[in-house]
Amino acid sequence: MQGDFRRILSQADPSNGAAALDAIEDGLSALTNSRPAVAAQHLATLAFRFMGENRLDLAARAYDLAARVTPAPAAAYRLAAIRTRILDLCRRKAFDPVEGLLQELRAAKAAAGDHGQNDPSLIHIAWDYELAGDAEGAVRSYLLARIARDQLGGQALTIDGDTLERKIRNLRILQMNALAEAGRHEEAQTLHERTRHVLGLGPLRIYDIVSARQAAADGQGEYRELLGARRIAEPEIAFLEGPVALTSACGSLDAPPQYIARFKDCLTFPRSNLVLQGNRLIYDLAAHPLSGIADIKDGVNPDQIMTAVYGAKRALVEEPAETRTLDAGLMMFGLQSKNYGHWLLEFVPRMLWFNDPACPADFPICIDDHMPETHRQIVELLDERDRPILPLSAQATRFRELGVAPVPTFFPFDSRPGMPVYDAIWPKDVLAGMRRAVLDRLASRGVDLRPSGRKIVLSRRGFAQRQLLNEAEIIEVLTRQGFEVVYPETLSFVDQVKIYHTADTIVGSASSALTNCIFCNHQAQVIALIHENLSFNFRGYTSMIESSQARLVFIRGTTVAGEAVHHFHANYRVPAAQVLKAIDRIHIL
Repeated sequence: MQGDFRRILSQADPSNGAAALDAIEDGLSALTNSRPAVAAQHLATLAFRFMGENRLDLAARAYDLAARVTPAPAAAYRLAAIRTRILDLCRRKAFDPVEGLLQELRAAKAAAGDHGQNDPSLIHIAWDYELAGDAEGAVRSYLLARIARDQLGGQALTIDGDTLERKIRNLRILQMNALAEAGRHEEAQTLHERTRHVLGLGPLRIYDIVSARQAAADGQGEYRELLGARRIAEPEIAFLEGPVALTSACGSLDAPPQYIARFKDCLTFPRSNLVLQGNRLIYDLAAHPLSGIADIKDGVNPDQIMTAVYGAKRALVEEPAETRTLDAGLMMFGLQSKNYGHWLLEFVPRMLWFNDPACPADFPICIDDHMPETHRQIVELLDERDRPILPLSAQATRFRELGVAPVPTFFPFDSRPGMPVYDAIWPKDVLAGMRRAVLDRLASRGVDLRPSGRKIVLSRRGFAQRQLLNEAEIIEVLTRQGFEVVYPETLSFVDQVKIYHTADTIVGSASSALTNCIFCNHQAQVIALIHENLSFNFRGYTSMIESSQARLVFIRGTTVAGEAVHHFHANYRVPAAQVLKAIDRIHIL
């Protein structure tokens, strides 16, 4: 047998490997009686060669035969066989047997006294599937990595720093969105069912998407229009360098109606925008004719409490395990409410309609409890009826009656991949109405809002994204020109409005801080600094700031390459000389 064994080994290759291993297995008893340790070594070498030839199935079998030939190092060979078989099955997407092999791996490691880190990296296998665009292969591999972590102490985080649970959930949402967009909602529901117990999630239900107006028209609520649909003008954008060709898509010039609506027996999710009533999802953004361009998200917050996917006029939403019930409330909670820019533009204008006589005076104003104090200060300032303000924690909440009001314009969280950035245009009449309401309330409290000729530069040094990297240099140059430095996030809302309204010249990064220029006086000049990306929402900032009648000019700096972030949030530099040039120009004007 020894001669035959050597011949078989020397002639074995991927094309005849299975037959070669069959022949060796047939003569295995003879090998165990004649120099078994040497035979096992030769089999291990053959296994190593098969691995190099990417025939992991043959390699695993060769290691297994080596373990059967000799009792001495059998545990080590057995361990190598299991590890190789796991790799082979995962690469061939034959995932079902792997969970059992992970249990065998644990026992084999104990038998071999192996405490090393040579186990297959299921996280790297999952990452390879993810990079290849194979979401299902990635999910199955991450699920096995989770089992390996719990049983063997494997990696706790993915290559890009997510937890395994969050990664699995995000990939599932990606898969379900694709199915929902194709109208295959039941398939998406089944896909979620396969892994929801592992992640501790509830089942998904399918809902028809309707706008607030449609829901009320079906007799399921009350809807009163306070400002009708109307045509608005596209803003004229001014760049220091002169006209440029933007790559974003101009937002709709059809401003939506503004209304107050009331619905009974609604299920809501703080931190998210959707409202569920019966088998319908009431959501103006998702029901809008332009919703096909929107990447609708309701799960971008770390403390998000549910899963939702959208497509083909229907949505799938996770059923909550527990809910609380409130008698009534006005909806001032929702997606990105913590972000100041989103808060001021999407949420605060609703107070105009909640103050209308059509809105019940005894409904509490419900907000997200993770928002900064300045957000609550704005609500307290604008509320004309001394309503209670009720912060909601991240728990599904059922309202016996809920009052809702709209966002001033169609404003998606982001455009779908492959679509141009949607540059929303903000209706000046609504933002001017909000501005007037704020200024009138402050004036009634005796706040001095007379223009003072102040010149201010807004600092963004406390933020990690969209940093003006040479901010210190620009501030040094501007302070010599009589500018004072303002850190808006350190001030109360009232103090912020007072500073912005009394200033004649404002320089700052195009960010949430610049949103406060809605409260500028009508003679103010605003210089917005930003990176060079031509898909940025220049129309949005212009329409928003010029609702105050202030004038705005952009300076596009140079984008600085850094870690992977959304292109809107890239860091950049602006030459100080350009800022001085802009100041000279606006003073001439």
